[in-house]
Amino acid sequence: MKICHRHLLFATTLLSLALFTVVYMMLPSNLTKFIIDTKPSYSVSLHHLRTKVSGENDHLLAVRHTSHSNATVTREVRKVKSKEEKREEGLARARGSIRKAALGDDRSNLSLSKSPHNNDGYIPAGAVYHNPRLFYQSYLEMEKIFKVYVYPDGDLPIVHDGPCKDIYSIEGRFLHEMEHGVGRFRTNDPNAAHVYFLPFSVTWMVKYLYTPSSNYDITPLKQFVSDYVRMVSMRYPFWNKTRGADHFMLACHDWGPHASKGNPFLYNTSIRVLCNANTSEGFNPLKDVTLPEIHLYGGEVSPKLLSLPPENAPRRYLAFFAGGMHGPIRPILLHHWKNRDSDINVYEYLPKGLDYYSLMLNSKFCLCPSGHEVASPRIVESIYAECVPVILSNYYVLPFSDVLRWEAFSVQVDVSNIPRLKEVLNAIPESKYRKLKQGVRAVRRHFTLNQPAKRFDVFHMILHSIWLRRLNMKLV
Repeated sequence: MKICHRHLLFATTLLSLALFTVVYMMLPSNLTKFIIDTKPSYSVSLHHLRTKVSGENDHLLAVRHTSHSNATVTREVRKVKSKEEKREEGLARARGSIRKAALGDDRSNLSLSKSPHNNDGYIPAGAVYHNPRLFYQSYLEMEKIFKVYVYPDGDLPIVHDGPCKDIYSIEGRFLHEMEHGVGRFRTNDPNAAHVYFLPFSVTWMVKYLYTPSSNYDITPLKQFVSDYVRMVSMRYPFWNKTRGADHFMLACHDWGPHASKGNPFLYNTSIRVLCNANTSEGFNPLKDVTLPEIHLYGGEVSPKLLSLPPENAPRRYLAFFAGGMHGPIRPILLHHWKNRDSDINVYEYLPKGLDYYSLMLNSKFCLCPSGHEVASPRIVESIYAECVPVILSNYYVLPFSDVLRWEAFSVQVDVSNIPRLKEVLNAIPESKYRKLKQGVRAVRRHFTLNQPAKRFDVFHMILHSIWLRRLNMKLV
């Protein structure tokens, strides 16, 4: 049986019209308007041109083209970026700017010096930095975008408070500056934050929760930390999103690392800012931050360390140390050098009539042995006194070592060489000693506590170390 071509064409046309009608009826009513409307011009508000198609951030946007005679309407899907996506894009741009600074052209230097926050005119330079250009660019990027959310939960005195004087003063001073300072880094919008601060004080936990007669049972500290992390993880979504990787705690007490074991993710994943930065006890410099230990007697720096002798003033003694015999290293130092040499003044207890800071100011080198734990406040005291620190420690990650070249302003002596200490120090040429001393003077601003905080001081250097962990970038 033969089918006429005319009949076949007629049947095909009818089928096409039927399919078009079905598709047309299935289209949303507000899109059929664009198919019917073929007039050369139209006026529709932006609100009516947007139609939600999927999710909270995806929209259809109608676009008018008048480049040809027949007016056309096209559709494109535009995704409205979430705060989370914008935040990560900002971090990506910061990483790019820091990498670009590594190219080191003069135009980059010119742009850096015009930073709106550079009120004091300070630009890092010199041998005390691994790469001053990269550090400065990273610092500027931090000033531009870095935001910290401080959890408001928890009660005084253990949360939102901390010691502001004596040996653990840095713990309270950072917390108070973060919560009550006038800096630009804190945000009240948790969705805009790059990191989240758990504002409890381990020092106050020891004071209020620990029982001295409990034979060093620190279970109450770990339990408090466990309860606090559980609380914020139930009230907010942020901890569970990253398992705490963008959260940080800060503690100067020796037991800070042990308290952090109250939550396994806090211990293994979060950023822990600790004075007791001991790699043999779980401190991980890839994610954790060393907190410099600063001993403020009565909450203030000694006036003797604020008014230093002239740079070329002679220093009478080769080296100085005074401190108790505790920990594994100090007994070795005291055994070999206590009352043994007039050039190396080593005391367990300072004799009456002698002044601790005056001896520092009159010594070329200040010995900084670890005690019970690796950190020592003598390192910062030495820097304040412009007395070159001699580091006597095992497993200690020095503060801000992502940025600072400690070999440019300190001497590190292996514990096994303590019996040869005088020989080692005397072998340092005078020219090198003067460079070390100049380096000490150059880094002092990075270890200075200011109230309110100032650019590049210890508060901002701690923040910058946290910023680097959030960027996941090393500046070496």
